[in-house]
Amino acid sequence: MFQDFLKYQAQTSPYPLGLEVSYAKGSYIYDTQNNKYLDFVAGVSACSLGHQHPRVNQAIIDQLNTYSHVMVYGEYAQHPAVAYCKLLVENLHESLNKVYLVNSGTEATEGALKLARRVTGRSQLISCNNAYHGNTMGSMSVMGFEERKQIFRPLIPDVDFITFNNEADLEKITTKTAGIILESIQGGAGFIEPQNDFLVKVKKRCEEVGALLIIDEIQPGFGRTGTLFGYENYNVVPDIVIIGKGMAGGMPVGGFIANEKYMDLLSHNPKLGHITTFGGHPVIAAACLATLQEIIEKDYAKQSLEKEKLFRSLLVHPLIKEIRGRGLMLAAMTESDTITNEVILRCHKKGLVLFWLLFEGKAIRITPPLTISNEEIKEGCQIMLETLNEVQQEYK
Repeated sequence: MFQDFLKYQAQTSPYPLGLEVSYAKGSYIYDTQNNKYLDFVAGVSACSLGHQHPRVNQAIIDQLNTYSHVMVYGEYAQHPAVAYCKLLVENLHESLNKVYLVNSGTEATEGALKLARRVTGRSQLISCNNAYHGNTMGSMSVMGFEERKQIFRPLIPDVDFITFNNEADLEKITTKTAGIILESIQGGAGFIEPQNDFLVKVKKRCEEVGALLIIDEIQPGFGRTGTLFGYENYNVVPDIVIIGKGMAGGMPVGGFIANEKYMDLLSHNPKLGHITTFGGHPVIAAACLATLQEIIEKDYAKQSLEKEKLFRSLLVHPLIKEIRGRGLMLAAMTESDTITNEVILRCHKKGLVLFWLLFEGKAIRITPPLTISNEEIKEGCQIMLETLNEVQQEYK
């Protein structure tokens, strides 16, 4: 199968890990040789409730047996999408009261950028160095990593960049700015948290000049950082929130959220200001609803902070210089890209799935399912420590 995978599927890198998947359940993935792999990555934060969660699976089956796609987004009232948006809004600040559902995080970014321009009548967008918000053309335009986008230029114009946590850069936000887009915790850059009320100061500057604050919650969202959304940890309320990844238990989805007075502008001047065929798909929305209900009812957000403490207590090793992040969005930092590569690849051979971050080569991604047990955390950390000992002996 692996050779057909290479031959018939377009690849994203020259060296894919190549695990031939047979099935997955709970916190484990099984290959075609029946080897099991403890999953510390959760599909890059997408599988919030692990693999084959019974509540999510049943919601999908029930909806498939009722109806699937019937009409393009926004024309018919379909119960799963309506119920999901209502529950989501009930758990947000009162100003964030209307949701637009799409198919992926990058589509949500595109919609949010369009909305900022539509609301303000301005064109300038501001993002951060080393930011990642998706890979379509608009999202790539606000990606702060030139090496990954230079070959695809020209991208959309009138985009400027600041450095995360650099307050002096906030002067770049002016009356020409439609919106500034920030991750509540910078993901690809190395799981960097805002410091010294940075997000609060960004919002204040936006209010002074009439710009909108867009917060990207695609990675930190849905209980991963101790609150339903990452920005709630930093005492700020965005004008627009972007969501994706963990919102449907591993199914493909995205969305953006704002106040109804903003969102309603997408319906006129021009009408159909933002459209999607499959956004709000009833089967996907049913998975979203079941996932959100489970996260809220089981209080997985609070649990993620307790599990963070366990990770931090166990992952003490000379090769780990620090652990960045919050909750179950953690990055173990080594002193070199080489050490990180060795640890990730060797752990994979031993049955532990770890992964890289997009731009920070020293980081080991640790983003397991929110449902991971303490025993499974201990099991995976033991494999990591054994591997770190091996690497330390070889790199003395």
